[in-house]
Amino acid sequence: MTKTLIVPGLDGSPAPHWQDWWARTDPNAMMLDMGDTSRPVREVWEAALAVHIFTYPNSILVGHSLGAVTIAHLLARWPGLPVRAALLVAPADPATSERTRGFGTLPREHFDVPTTVVASRNDPWMAFDHSRQLADSWGAELHDIGHAGHVNAASGFGPWTIGKALRDDLLARTARPGVLRRLLGARASPMAQPTRRLA
Repeated sequence: MTKTLIVPGLDGSPAPHWQDWWARTDPNAMMLDMGDTSRPVREVWEAALAVHIFTYPNSILVGHSLGAVTIAHLLARWPGLPVRAALLVAPADPATSERTRGFGTLPREHFDVPTTVVASRNDPWMAFDHSRQLADSWGAELHDIGHAGHVNAASGFGPWTIGKALRDDLLARTARPGVLRRLLGARASPMAQPTRRLA
């Protein structure tokens, strides 16, 4: 069974955050221990994620905020990692906070695994247009979640079944991975995927 590795953001994802709910309700999912989430260090977070990727090869990565940024850096720097797919929810611009600036500029490389980016139109951590540009650079499908803040507990996201549905969509799309899928990532051609609006 494919493992779902959940990567929290700055200050972690304690209850009632949807990541905590997901980890507690899905026997095939686990929340990763990233160390001190209040004082994140990029190298520590990337190393922790890499260890789990190699411990659970062919997993789906689900990151929120700074967790999504960590996944993006790793996929950009190390193509060929044994990752099945990635779901990046409300990626944060590290320049927004002094505590996250050490994570540097977000990568622009095309990922070699199918990826979905979930973006909010009023996210204080990243403008929607920036999320759209990143999704296009990464070769990811963009899901427009509307005006949903930072898609966290503060904006009302406790149990979030749509998140699991997006993961299941990635599972379905990668049911028969092949060389072409690994080379081209989420898309079969370099043309941009349409933006989908979530209800």
